[in-house]
Amino acid sequence: MGADRKGGARPRPGRAVAYTALGTVLLAGCASMPDSGDLRNVESTPRQDTGVRVFAMPPAEGAGPAEIMQGFLEALTSDDPAYDTARKYLTPEAAHKWRPERSTTVLANGPSIEPDCRAGNGGEPATGVSCVLAGSRVATVDAHQAYQPAGGFYSQKVHLARDAKNGQWRIDALPDGVVMGKSDFQRNYTSVDKYYFASDTAVGAAGEPVAVADPVFVRSKVDPMTQMVRSLLAGPTRWLGPVVRSSFPTGTALQKDVSGLAPDDQNRLTVPLDLKASQVATAKCTEMATQLLFTLRNLAPTLESVELQGVGGHRLCDLSEERAEATAWHGSAKSPDNLYFLDGKHRLVRMPTGSAGSSAVPVPGPLGEGGKGLESVAVSRDEHTAAGVGDQGRSLYVTSLASAGSLGNPLVTSQGATTDDRLTTPSWDARGDLWVADRNPHRPRLYILEQGATKPQEVAVPDLSGQIKDARVAADGVRIALVVEKNGKQSLLIGRIQRDDGTGQGTSVVELRSAAPDLEQVSALSWAGDSRLLVVGREQGGVLQMRYVQVDGSTLDGPAPGALTGVKSIAASEDERVPLVARSEDGIVLLPTGSQWQKVDKDGTAPVYPG
Repeated sequence: MGADRKGGARPRPGRAVAYTALGTVLLAGCASMPDSGDLRNVESTPRQDTGVRVFAMPPAEGAGPAEIMQGFLEALTSDDPAYDTARKYLTPEAAHKWRPERSTTVLANGPSIEPDCRAGNGGEPATGVSCVLAGSRVATVDAHQAYQPAGGFYSQKVHLARDAKNGQWRIDALPDGVVMGKSDFQRNYTSVDKYYFASDTAVGAAGEPVAVADPVFVRSKVDPMTQMVRSLLAGPTRWLGPVVRSSFPTGTALQKDVSGLAPDDQNRLTVPLDLKASQVATAKCTEMATQLLFTLRNLAPTLESVELQGVGGHRLCDLSEERAEATAWHGSAKSPDNLYFLDGKHRLVRMPTGSAGSSAVPVPGPLGEGGKGLESVAVSRDEHTAAGVGDQGRSLYVTSLASAGSLGNPLVTSQGATTDDRLTTPSWDARGDLWVADRNPHRPRLYILEQGATKPQEVAVPDLSGQIKDARVAADGVRIALVVEKNGKQSLLIGRIQRDDGTGQGTSVVELRSAAPDLEQVSALSWAGDSRLLVVGREQGGVLQMRYVQVDGSTLDGPAPGALTGVKSIAASEDERVPLVARSEDGIVLLPTGSQWQKVDKDGTAPVYPG
């Protein structure tokens, strides 16, 4: 359990703060903390520089119940790795039983402590007292470190007792887990993607596995690299688990007492595992190292290679960054060759990625010739095939980009009364499957076309409550972003794709969860990384804005893209170095990194990158 920072840069009266030369801050509980009064929020540490670590002080001699609660809550927002100082505020039995790693509850503000958390009643000494921690719930982080937005009121009782021998107050009953305000959570934790492989997907002639990002939160100043290795070895989060696999043998762990993992001065990292060489085949070891390299580059961008070490110090395998990218298909490492959009004649045109000064040219084949009144397009990730929605949104066509030829008959048709009630913009995953939704309110459907060529199969969405207005499949083919409308409001949801496992039940999208709980309108979206999306949306009572969101619904640090008026559609790549593209009042515009929006084509519409 923890507190929420109020944002002052100066320590408040009553708190002892010692700054050491090593960048450590020691926090003492408030000696002047009142033990009665109105409901109040527990404040926490002032914001420190990212290189500063914060440690709490143990309980003071003779501290009352209110001071014990205050010190305990502050100890939980410190950078104490095992919460050893926090446990000093508990009785020995409670300290032994308490499991802080079980969960983290995030509140809008710091937890409030009810005013009755004080000793004595009518002047008589008390041997026990209860305190209630309360607040407005924002999210929870479970034992697997997975974040999930949450609402409602939080209320938990904590009991304190006075030791009969020494007279000291200590907490003797409390719930497992920790609780803290949103700003403290953002200071203490960081989001990191760990990587697994899609369990039923391989791409390319060599059958490369497809890497899938699984975002989790770790304590940012408590040996985060070692934390991430342990998290990766423990397996995927519950939500993603059914559709991914890990190449690490079940039960694999770090060797005993390993901590402080970090690359050496050659940007190499050695990871000691409790495995024997005989337990690991070469191909599997390479995949294991690939998972580690993809995961740890989140925390160490300059990491160039990893070595897996087994029992007795024996080398199991090593892997360079270049070999890792060749071992698995990784969306954020696949930079598209071209940007595509529709020109003023409704032809599909392309231009080299990021070349704002280049002229767009029609693609080979019928989609580059015009004549079908295209509304939207999608280009396969290998850039060999394109899908176009034409005939005012009624028809979906698929054709090769390699040569001229006939467009053929539509593969999907909609009977919706208006363009807005017909087909959505299609999208492709890495395995070459094409996804599109029919917005016809009388017969709404989500379709998948395997390899973009087979008869469309209807995809079941059993948890759906509302109508799909837009759909974008992730490159990995195991997640899909859906804009769902109900009662005039729209939600951005992420669903897990369950493929037909031979039972004949077909493909389905299950366990929908919110990626942007504060938005009530979403007018455009695009995948913009392995676990984030770029959306144009509006909060209740707010204005339309462009921003990034995480697939788990957490808030991203960092700035939003530059403001742009009249945005009708957007395009981003999983490779975050590729410029953003949008259709605005000025036509097609492009945003290179560190620059301003630049005009590309005043008559263009429907910009897309492959995917």
